[in-house]
Amino acid sequence: MKVLVVGGGGREHALCWKLNASPKVSEVLCAPGNAGTLKVARNVAIGVDEHEQLVQLCRSERVDLVLIGPEDPLVAGLADEIRAAGILCFGPGADGARLEGSKVFTKELLERHRIPTAGWRRFDRAGAAKAYLEQCTQWPQVVKADGLAAGKGVFICDAVEEASRVVDSLMEERSLGEAGNEVVIEECLIGDEVSIHAITDGSTLLVLDAVMDHKQVGDGDTGPNTGGMGVTSPVPALNGRLMRQIEQRVLLPTLHALRTDGISFRGVLFVGLMITEAGPRVLEFNCRFGDPEIQAIVRRMKGDLAPILQATARGELKDQTAPEWSQEPCVGVVVASEGYPGRYTTGHRISGLEAAEQVDEVVVFHAGTRGAADDVRTDGGRVLCVTALGQDSEAARMRAYEGVSRIGWEGMFCRSDIGLRRRKAVVTEEQSASYDG
Repeated sequence: MKVLVVGGGGREHALCWKLNASPKVSEVLCAPGNAGTLKVARNVAIGVDEHEQLVQLCRSERVDLVLIGPEDPLVAGLADEIRAAGILCFGPGADGARLEGSKVFTKELLERHRIPTAGWRRFDRAGAAKAYLEQCTQWPQVVKADGLAAGKGVFICDAVEEASRVVDSLMEERSLGEAGNEVVIEECLIGDEVSIHAITDGSTLLVLDAVMDHKQVGDGDTGPNTGGMGVTSPVPALNGRLMRQIEQRVLLPTLHALRTDGISFRGVLFVGLMITEAGPRVLEFNCRFGDPEIQAIVRRMKGDLAPILQATARGELKDQTAPEWSQEPCVGVVVASEGYPGRYTTGHRISGLEAAEQVDEVVVFHAGTRGAADDVRTDGGRVLCVTALGQDSEAARMRAYEGVSRIGWEGMFCRSDIGLRRRKAVVTEEQSASYDG
């Protein structure tokens, strides 16, 4: 079959890389793609917001399956338009994509269906939000922009002054545009943060191996939040019993909630969870594969992803078996442009990409690049994700950073501690047993 992957970031490069290896896939197209996808797909110069052109491309190229990577076109209803044209599509319609497109929508759904999450309040006026913050006695508090913010709309605030400045920035200064029309203020949960991906056709769930992202820009989890500065998989803190709790307490109730509310969801439920002493709590939902989480997932997933995506789009996921996973851990290090997640420059020539992939078990995924193989340039804040497998997490980490050391451009930087985070044993088998029932 011929597959179109919509998007041009690290997530889409990783998906093209995996689909290109499928014996069932005759060709992979990527719109618009990047310098990395050129090696594993045919790039087509159509943007993710050019819906009519994308539908026309599917027809002219006789595309069998469309996989929509980023959240923006999903929230804008691209999957609905693809399906209306009679073409199989992996990705939820606009109604299901609201799980990511609106924090308020998600919190209301969680509350209505009694799915565990942090306590919260919503505000559409800055004055009311700041008045509420003045009354808070427990700190830190978390301020979230309601709409899409490319991973930059969550602020953990230690004091009322800081939180009030964030509210003003979002709601008065419009630092994130319309995403800050409303804000959610919620309690700050303490525990281990993990990412779980579950593929669903609306009736069946296929839960993928867990991944741990590193959101903050600086070593030791310091500085502002980003779209992700590194990733590790598997997550040793998630034992089998806890994974079953997450499925029973979060994933299956969410699937039931969507069906009860009349929402057909065919794609990925990507949930960010905090594993607290009281059990798992939902931080947020996303409606697409995570970036850089998917880079670790495709590196460790054995077998063919294409039939799973196709079956999901057809509503036949129950006929698929769960994938097997490599026992080798994966570490992925994001290499970014100086200034990210704030202002940064682009157009810098990147050296050492081929040398990096000469390191054993290293694959470099492009996130923000442009150009051809002999002249690859930076074209974003997060530019690359250097992934590596190893016999243990330390071996994978050493290989990933060896790969990073061979790459260079003006102003590049990365965190130096990806894979070093020592997660506390928040949940033991005995504790997790006490959460059951």
